[in-house]
Amino acid sequence: MKTNHALYLLTALILLGCQEKQSKTIEADLTQKTERIDQKEFKYWTWITADQKRSDSSYVAEFTKYKSHGIDAVLINTHTDPQLLQRLTPIAKDQGLEVHAWIMAMNRPGDSIALQHPEWYAVSGDGNSCFDTRPYVDYYQWLCPTRKPAREHVLNLVEQLAKVDGIATVHLDYIRYSDIFLPVGLLPKYDLTQDTELPEFDFCYCDVCVEKFEKIHHKNPRDFSNPAIDMEWKQFRLNQIKAVVNDAYEIVHKHGKKLSAAVFPYPEMADHMVRQRWDKWNIDIVLPMIYHNFYNEEIDWIGYATGQGVADLKGRPTELHTGIFVPPMTAQELEQAIELAKENGAKGISFFDGGALTKEQLSAIKVSQ
Repeated sequence: MKTNHALYLLTALILLGCQEKQSKTIEADLTQKTERIDQKEFKYWTWITADQKRSDSSYVAEFTKYKSHGIDAVLINTHTDPQLLQRLTPIAKDQGLEVHAWIMAMNRPGDSIALQHPEWYAVSGDGNSCFDTRPYVDYYQWLCPTRKPAREHVLNLVEQLAKVDGIATVHLDYIRYSDIFLPVGLLPKYDLTQDTELPEFDFCYCDVCVEKFEKIHHKNPRDFSNPAIDMEWKQFRLNQIKAVVNDAYEIVHKHGKKLSAAVFPYPEMADHMVRQRWDKWNIDIVLPMIYHNFYNEEIDWIGYATGQGVADLKGRPTELHTGIFVPPMTAQELEQAIELAKENGAKGISFFDGGALTKEQLSAIKVSQ
């Protein structure tokens, strides 16, 4: 009896081992299949700026070039012109591309409607309005997200784009305040040192912002000796941008579209530099602009910033697609950037911009798939 019992145990252990081995084999096969699916679903995008004067045939040639090299989607800046977007969308879709309507949101350079309302513009800590005193560059004409008419103007533009048949998302760019800190690699260009928050680059101190904040917190930010250390004041401004995004989300979803945005590299960095905390937004897709050379970083920083953003979005439905700046990159570096994005959890990668992509870089994109 003891012998039979021992044989029974031995047989059971052998069968169990076989089952475990078979289970691991199945699990490995499923993992490989999942990896293949993920690779297939990894999306390639590019930002482009449209020109009303260009012919349809020239766009057919451009879109064909992108598609033939593995690009799946185009983010088209039509300078918020829904008619031009309506013209280009079917052309791009006929070439097999997904179309996204790219809009400059809170920064509205040359906006003919906004320029009729000087009070809509953001005001710096030293009392200057973006209407006539622009930080860093002349095209920085920032609207105040707290002022209802300014905000409604931006949201109306979003809705006009959302109504265009065939687009996948409305894509918010400049959905933030002006840079309180520039990327360190750009500082020499402006002959600037930014060791602290400087009042001329700190927004918005307009009457509406101050009054609304004071009503909630019973203190006036204009009286702060060091505004940078007042967390309520910082959070107030984060919340104003968040409110614009959340309203835009409701609008585009009402029209059966999704909402995407170009954002700073990862949430903590965006918070620090431009009052933008995108991991708290109602948004479908974010494309962090992980432009490593702007920050004097090496290629591997693309992986780090991608991974940080993915971790911050854990548990939320928002997809992250890495954005990279292609002009200074070799084809080999571009391939490396694509791999880093994949390895660190991005759902895709976008290139700024389409017109800057060289033949070698386009070939690298194709090879990476």
